Amino acid sequence: MERLKIATAQFENRSGDKTYNLSIIESLSRDAANEGAKAVAFHECSITGYTFARHLSKEQMLDLAEFIPEGDSIKRLAEIAKEQDIAILAGLFEKDKEDKVYKAYICVNKDGLVAKFRKLHPFINPHITPGNEYCVFELEGWKCGILICYDNNIIENVRATNLLGADIIFTPHVTMCTPSTRPGAGFVDPKLWENRENDPTSLRLEFDGMKGRDWLMKWLPARAYDNAVYIIFSNPIGMEDDQLKNGCSMIIDPYGDVIAECRKLGNEIQTAIITPEKLVNAGGYRYKKARRPDLYRDIIGQPHTPDQKVVWLNPGED
Repeated sequence: MERLKIATAQFENRSGDKTYNLSIIESLSRDAANEGAKAVAFHECSITGYTFARHLSKEQMLDLAEFIPEGDSIKRLAEIAKEQDIAILAGLFEKDKEDKVYKAYICVNKDGLVAKFRKLHPFINPHITPGNEYCVFELEGWKCGILICYDNNIIENVRATNLLGADIIFTPHVTMCTPSTRPGAGFVDPKLWENRENDPTSLRLEFDGMKGRDWLMKWLPARAYDNAVYIIFSNPIGMEDDQLKNGCSMIIDPYGDVIAECRKLGNEIQTAIITPEKLVNAGGYRYKKARRPDLYRDIIGQPHTPDQKVVWLNPGED
């Protein structure tokens, strides 16, 4: 493996407006290519929008979703990748021939579709079917994986993807600035976004505090550190339907250090050069070598009924 420059992006998408969202993806992909990046990663459902889907019927979800790789958005994304000579990772809703809907994240390059992953733990809409397999693929000589948003909160998913060979894990999200049972969580007032040019400080205090970045820093660097992997985190900035998101798209190295981060209160890309040496020099590499799966194989694999509850999606339950 050789040194590789990767970009992560943030932007304010429009709900259901694929044409607009793809135009922003095109612009930011051009910026990333001009900076020498070989790949650029966008957030969860960056093509379609995300949060608004909680209100959609099965028929509306099917109208919004696309077949992969035949869909128009996938074809357009591949055209952009070819024009800019850069791999692009972006998300959308997918449908299959049996009218099942999935939360998908894809990687395309100048030759077309490289990889597709279906979210393992979807919750935004009851008509979405969970994915049932991990995804590991090669990109510019590196083994990569994908886990979408909530998938990364289940630590076994990250370890499994790494053990399958992934040294880079793309982690597209639409996260932070929502209520939770943890102290300090909550929505951020959209009025702060509207007034960001006059008063960026008040907005930053909310974005960077426990509603946002401070919470992310509690756990995301640990995923990189414990597994000795690069984490490419992407998240929207601004209004995502009726909820305000704080961006903070970042790249974290195998030491758990943030080596690039979007900090603008607007659309942005940031790049970082990743190097293979860190993969074996980081502590997580040694810790994986010291594992004793004979001690916990039956514990981790024992029967279990998943119980996934998202507080902000059903606020009346608490």
